[in-house]
Amino acid sequence: MNTVARRIARLCAIATLALLAARALALPPPEKLPASPTPPDPLVITGGPRITTAKDWHAKRAPGLRALFQNYEYGLRPGEIAPVATIIREDKNALGGKATLREISVDTTLAAKPVHLLVIVPNKQTRPAPCFLGMSFRPVHTLLADPLIKMPADGSEEKRGSRASRWPVEQIIDRGYALACFFNGDIMVDSPAPAKEALKRFAKAAGVNPDAPNAPGTIMAWAWGYSRMFDCLKDIPEIDTRRVAIVGHSRNGKAALLAAAFDERFALVIPNQAGCGGTAPSRVSADDAKPGPKGRPRVETVAAITSRFPHWFCQNFSAFAGAPEKLPFDQHALIALCAPRPVLISCAVEDVWANPPGQLAMLRAADPVYQLVAKEGLRAGVTEMPATGKLIDSRLGFFIREGKHDMTHEDWRAWLDYADKWLR
Repeated sequence: MNTVARRIARLCAIATLALLAARALALPPPEKLPASPTPPDPLVITGGPRITTAKDWHAKRAPGLRALFQNYEYGLRPGEIAPVATIIREDKNALGGKATLREISVDTTLAAKPVHLLVIVPNKQTRPAPCFLGMSFRPVHTLLADPLIKMPADGSEEKRGSRASRWPVEQIIDRGYALACFFNGDIMVDSPAPAKEALKRFAKAAGVNPDAPNAPGTIMAWAWGYSRMFDCLKDIPEIDTRRVAIVGHSRNGKAALLAAAFDERFALVIPNQAGCGGTAPSRVSADDAKPGPKGRPRVETVAAITSRFPHWFCQNFSAFAGAPEKLPFDQHALIALCAPRPVLISCAVEDVWANPPGQLAMLRAADPVYQLVAKEGLRAGVTEMPATGKLIDSRLGFFIREGKHDMTHEDWRAWLDYADKWLR
């Protein structure tokens, strides 16, 4: 069996184990779970022994954790369905001749319409390039002011290239990386009522009733979509699929981390300002959870996120709104499921809602797993918030900049520097 075949077989085995575990475990309803005021130790099997070897982590603990995340937070992951990709346009002289641009129509079977995947690869490469795979909040014609990029029927010419500040394509190409990007709305609409209907197809593919408390939510659908777009990259000879970094901002960052936790093909993970339900803890202090003058807590909580965005998660997750201490995991365990692959958490000083200190705490709490599995994790001595603008480029990395909730050129400079260390 060749290397690619082995990786595909391993991926299928991981997905199958996680799905079987999620269905087979006699998992109690949320209200029957014991309370744990502190985040559970990711190396201790619930009601069982402590994991002491990397082999046992992968074989015994990781499948169980994936089952717990599926049952209590994100919903069951649909099965692996091979997408059908069709190139609809190719421009070998994009960016003044620096790059080749391809527009690809991807039929995932589960999405209501074909996904519009934009792939841009550097022309001056002596070998296949590493690649960033991202998911945007707007259709991909907003990434570049290219009049030929296909625009959806309800699109606007005024929006063409309007998101270029978040996706500095030329900067990425000049550093020797490819970029592949797709619109999250092509996979799953981000609105409660339409999503409920659209998610029925994903529930069927996951083998669960759409009204079940562990039926998949939108974030799981987006995470599944990331994996289907990765499937398409293997047919692009200029991209090295052994060196694909997955990136996402805000809710897309939650989906990126979830995708990487369930799909080991992603070589590097960058969830940007992913917050609650992503890289920030579900368990927060009483002061942080206390409603402020406008009724809003200081940081986003399970209660806040499930009331505003109920479609993002499975129904079970809302049961923890008033009792997050009953969750049998916290988000550090989702980070740990990416071990031994590098994970860079990226934050901003003014994005208090996303809880940067809590994200650093989750990174530190995932470190014991990385020390066991990879023999290294977060750089020693990183116990407090690092200086703004300073990249912590260890295998478990951290970056915080000045500014607000956004994706900026400064972020991308740090991400590219991080990728240079781990993907070159």
